[in-house]
Amino acid sequence: MKKYIVIFIAFFIIFSSKGQGLLNKSERMFTHQDTLRGSITKERAWWDLKYYHLDIKVNPTDKSISGFNTIRYTVLNSDNKMQIDLQEPMQIYKVTQNGKELKFERDGNVFFIYLVADQKAGDTKEIIVSFGGKPKEAVNPPWDGGITWKKDKNGKDFIASSCQGLGASVWWPCKDHMYDEVENMLISVNVPGQLTDVSNGRLQSVKKEKDGTKTFNWYVTNPINNYGVNINIGDYVNFSERYKGEKGNLDCNYFVLRDNLVLAKKQFKDVPKMLKAFENWFGPYPFYEDSYKLVEAPYLGMEHQSSVTYGNGYKNGYLGHDLSGTGWGLKFDFIIIHESGHEWFANNITYKDIADMWIHESFTNYSESLFLEYHYGKVAGAEYVIGCRKGIKNDIPIIGHYDVNNEGSGDMYPKGANMLHMMRQVINDDTKWKSILRGLNSTFYHQTVTSKQIQDYINTQSGINFNRVFAQYLTSTNIPVLEYIFKEGSLGYHWSNCVAQFDMPVKVKLNGIEMWLKPTTEWKSEKITVDKPIIEVSKDFYVTSSNITE
Repeated sequence: MKKYIVIFIAFFIIFSSKGQGLLNKSERMFTHQDTLRGSITKERAWWDLKYYHLDIKVNPTDKSISGFNTIRYTVLNSDNKMQIDLQEPMQIYKVTQNGKELKFERDGNVFFIYLVADQKAGDTKEIIVSFGGKPKEAVNPPWDGGITWKKDKNGKDFIASSCQGLGASVWWPCKDHMYDEVENMLISVNVPGQLTDVSNGRLQSVKKEKDGTKTFNWYVTNPINNYGVNINIGDYVNFSERYKGEKGNLDCNYFVLRDNLVLAKKQFKDVPKMLKAFENWFGPYPFYEDSYKLVEAPYLGMEHQSSVTYGNGYKNGYLGHDLSGTGWGLKFDFIIIHESGHEWFANNITYKDIADMWIHESFTNYSESLFLEYHYGKVAGAEYVIGCRKGIKNDIPIIGHYDVNNEGSGDMYPKGANMLHMMRQVINDDTKWKSILRGLNSTFYHQTVTSKQIQDYINTQSGINFNRVFAQYLTSTNIPVLEYIFKEGSLGYHWSNCVAQFDMPVKVKLNGIEMWLKPTTEWKSEKITVDKPIIEVSKDFYVTSSNITE
């Protein structure tokens, strides 16, 4: 028994911190660097990002990366000071525009570039940034990310990037804020000749260089967020299939280490099952033009756009464990389902500010339940999401601090998913609920958004004002209590331990008979005609109850 307790505790810790970077940190003092990283500074606001050509050489021998990034942009308002982000110890060596070398200065993890040419509103311009160094090595990827430098069991290099929260600027120079996604991108990666690089989008060409290395050129057609850009380098073999989806044939490519091909061909059968379920709930896969790829990585996995990384050990569940404790979590490979769900919520719909990371994680955690519901029925999906409540800590609010690159609580996973599950109960119309999920992905297709935009959309489409529900579960750590009292043939009830004016309807059973109550923070009462009344709150609601009659 102790063995299983230890396993559960370790697993619980992993799950509770599954976000990245700053999740689950207590209150902290924010610095000048936090503001530069997390806000739309004056030096960012005047130009609109259009195109990157990231052209790099990856050297496993000394764990270095060097190369160039060509940055194309449109001038929104005339200015001559541009912010480009690149974290220490990486260095910018030179910046040019129109063949002229530009002056720049460093402020911690930010470089300010001083442009010489006129920057007229409406003009399209380019700068070329030469850079290099030894980027931060990932300590515990993907949570404490950077670049992972490992060897496979045959002694060949196995390398990958993972940098959500930490930021893409940990390994390449970019406009490292989520509000402005690049519209398309060419990624050129030079690696030792016996290795393969897999990045985002579609492979355009492979060039054999005179020194025996190879350069892989990948082109991304769709807008992509910076942390979604990745490199995966290893002794890969490839197999593929075509999925007949809502927008036609979707190319699905799988890259795995040579010795894992047989395992992968069996385990990756979850991919078409995932696509079938998620296209049903969320609408078409958002990146048909760039294909879908699942790529083995030397860490657990991440939602890199059209290049989802996988390291779940070819096991069902989360590293072989069921997060819900119900048995349903072992019906699917957690990393394939969860990280692929992010193609809709993270890569298609992307937060503007990382404080709103719940938009990514709450919906994607909930997608696991919807996957189960599609393939195993509504009871399975509900039992799973309810079972995952054991991971809720109620430590700090789910929404973090804005403009300082601050994530909220890891509760954005199980608690956020249960918030959505409750909203579905309140709407009480599964056809409408599915139309809301699909509508989110079509209305905000390839866009960056705020919490308010998502909340307003759900309110409008459902016809129900959920603002106090959002406030309760995203900005408070309290679990609402349905307090009730039986007196002289009446049932009195209200919400306590909640935000002001909390008004979520709740489904209960009164002596076994199902009914809806519409509590607020003010006491309400209604006549009842039962002896020895007993109230049971539906398990679909993440609340508690208290009979204050006793």
